[in-house]
Amino acid sequence: MTDSITISVDAMGGDHAPRAVIHGADLALRERKNTRFIFHGREEQIAPLLDEFPNLKAVSTVRHCEAVIAMDEKPSQALRKGKNISSMWMALQAVKDGDADVAISGGNTGALMAMATFCLRPMEGISRPGIAAIWPTTRSDIIVLDMGATIGADARQLVDYAILGSALARSLFDSDSPTVGLLNIGTEEGKGLDYINEAGKILQQASGAGFTYHGFVEGTDIGKGTVDVVVTEGFVGNVALKTAEGTARQVASYLRSALKASWVSMLGAFFARGALNALRRKMDPRTVNGGVFMGLNGIVIKSHGGTDEVGYKSALGLAYEMARSRLIDKIGDTMQRFPVNTAAPEPLPPDSEAKSA
Repeated sequence: MTDSITISVDAMGGDHAPRAVIHGADLALRERKNTRFIFHGREEQIAPLLDEFPNLKAVSTVRHCEAVIAMDEKPSQALRKGKNISSMWMALQAVKDGDADVAISGGNTGALMAMATFCLRPMEGISRPGIAAIWPTTRSDIIVLDMGATIGADARQLVDYAILGSALARSLFDSDSPTVGLLNIGTEEGKGLDYINEAGKILQQASGAGFTYHGFVEGTDIGKGTVDVVVTEGFVGNVALKTAEGTARQVASYLRSALKASWVSMLGAFFARGALNALRRKMDPRTVNGGVFMGLNGIVIKSHGGTDEVGYKSALGLAYEMARSRLIDKIGDTMQRFPVNTAAPEPLPPDSEAKSA
């Protein structure tokens, strides 16, 4: 990897693509000058937008792709339709070919996971990839995975996620031994389902091999930031994510209503506007946009499909940091310290991923 970071972008993925994607890339470039971009998609739509951002255009390449994956397509259909020709697939292919350091898309989540798995392949020893999210807490940011790459898991997959999540934490938080917790219905030993207890025993024995195993954590521990990495299966993780997003919007709505309830509250809001603006920024989901596909032979970032240019800027910034910190190398180092899984990974069924986010 050179001093510059090249990001391969599915310019057509997302509800507001390609404008929000291109504008977000320009915002990201302002903060990270040594970034280069490869935009994949319909050139007749991308080129005029790049003309509006000359600094971005100077560090960008456009690779024309006529095929675009719809947000509601099933992963199996997306693979048949878009393999080797769609903007999503070609964004991934650029990473596989070594033309880019990281790929990003705001398109169909299930299709992206299926394509990424078939194009980049899971790392040796990883049974199935997972999606990791950066989660703001009262302590600091933490990592939660899986966020919905697949539904259901077994003990082996939870252990995989612990390995992957701890490697990501080492990349993001500059920690030699991040703390890892298994999400459960209680913190007492023996609580919950058998596969969770089995994974806990394995992680307890391996604590110190690139991470520190904390034990079981509950849902309330996520917001507290009790551990650096919270491990769960995709169904529960996705429900937790959507619940947190909905709760943030609910609290913001309550706060706005309360501040407009009377002239006294509006006056108080005026004097507290600095603190309120800081709170608004802290609760803005766009600032932590971007899920990391973990366990593949390449770095892939999934942006929320409905976000705007600010959200894309955040996701592109995350992509940059993952490439700069050599995430793949850190995962490999963690797996060498803790070689639990040696069997060949099973292919991911195309229709088993979460639906579009």
